[in-house]
Amino acid sequence: MENYKQFEHIAENYRHVRENMENALARRRVGHGPVRLLAATKTVPPEEILFAAEHLGLDLIGENRTVELVDKYPALEGKIEQHFIGHLQTNKVKQVVGRVSMIESVDSLRLAEEISRRSTALGIVTDILVEVNSGREENKGGVLPEAVRDAVRDFGALEGIRVRGLMTMAPVCAQIEDSRKYFRETYEIFIDIFEKNKHNIIEPVLSMGMSSTYAIAIEEGATEVRVGQAIFGHR
Repeated sequence: MENYKQFEHIAENYRHVRENMENALARRRVGHGPVRLLAATKTVPPEEILFAAEHLGLDLIGENRTVELVDKYPALEGKIEQHFIGHLQTNKVKQVVGRVSMIESVDSLRLAEEISRRSTALGIVTDILVEVNSGREENKGGVLPEAVRDAVRDFGALEGIRVRGLMTMAPVCAQIEDSRKYFRETYEIFIDIFEKNKHNIIEPVLSMGMSSTYAIAIEEGATEVRVGQAIFGHR
């Protein structure tokens, strides 16, 4: 296998993550169906991403930075599905819309309106997730839990946008287990909005959990986990 030894650590890490995901599914407290693995590829070069796609079966990545998305796009276009998962400024929306199949970090009406404007101009519909500030952290983006329903309604009313679900980043906790309550609350909001009212929603997405917390997130109902360091190692 070309370049296998060079990227052997990625292959081993990937298998370990997949095994942990299967074990977490067996312990799942709520939810149903498979869980999709999104590889967070901040600072990861295209050759490592392509190795994971071509040899390991990885089919979804997420970029945090617009400059990286744009730089890597020519090498990755058509070879793997891409989402945008980082903080997105309105003046950078034009660099993202049309390059990714989903924007997971939509946290304001102003941002949603710009995505709508850019999508409509291109004649496309952009799938988005509403980012939930589950820890109610003042220095973090995201919609407060009590405002999520209104945000889903308001964002979804815009042309060129389809709200597919929710995303959250749990606060950094002293104990990893402490993140569970944030995932649990977000799951309950998700179920209340999307599972009870499936109007025009195809396979709603609940994106929760990163390298240190993805197993707990799966146990608490995530349909997608965002794992970077646990696959590609420390950068």
